[in-house]
Amino acid sequence: TMHIPHLAATLMLTFVLATAPAQAQMTVAGQSYEATVKLASSELHLNGVGVRAVAIFKAYTVGLYLTQKAGTADAVIATPGPKHLQMRMLMDVDAKEFVKAVDVGMKRNTPEADLSSLVARMTRFEDTVHAVNKVRKGDVVDLDWLPGKGLQFKLNGQARGAVIEGEDFYAALLRIFIGDKPVDKALKAGLLGA
Repeated sequence: TMHIPHLAATLMLTFVLATAPAQAQMTVAGQSYEATVKLASSELHLNGVGVRAVAIFKAYTVGLYLTQKAGTADAVIATPGPKHLQMRMLMDVDAKEFVKAVDVGMKRNTPEADLSSLVARMTRFEDTVHAVNKVRKGDVVDLDWLPGKGLQFKLNGQARGAVIEGEDFYAALLRIFIGDKPVDKALKAGLLGA
């Protein structure tokens, strides 16, 4: 039999756990994103999740992690520290199509005057993706911002290609998803926690 003090302590602990704020793990299209992740010695918090739908097909889900919550594109980009954008593929996509989508998305959301300074880095990023050949259903693509270093592209946890420097480049990449002309408006709303 349990002693009364033990019983009281157990009940109190149960009550505290039941009333504690739930971790903000989110699920979209069957993909669960953890409330927090570690990157570059920082704890990042899940800002939001969304799914990219093409006609009746779901292409991929995305989770965006930041050091603090942000509800607008400008606030996301201005958030200090590392950033983690994770895409989980729900269908096979040729590297050529992936690259084309990135290219179109960047051009739609970057002022023309700023594009020329991004071209060489866009080419390096595209070369990294082309080397992968294809991203397959079930693959996980990470686009990480590492302060003082740059963008690291990872496929299934493995770094691919060299780090691409420049906060302006990472901001341009983020705007594909959360800019004025996002790849998917519902996805943008989800990533911004709407």
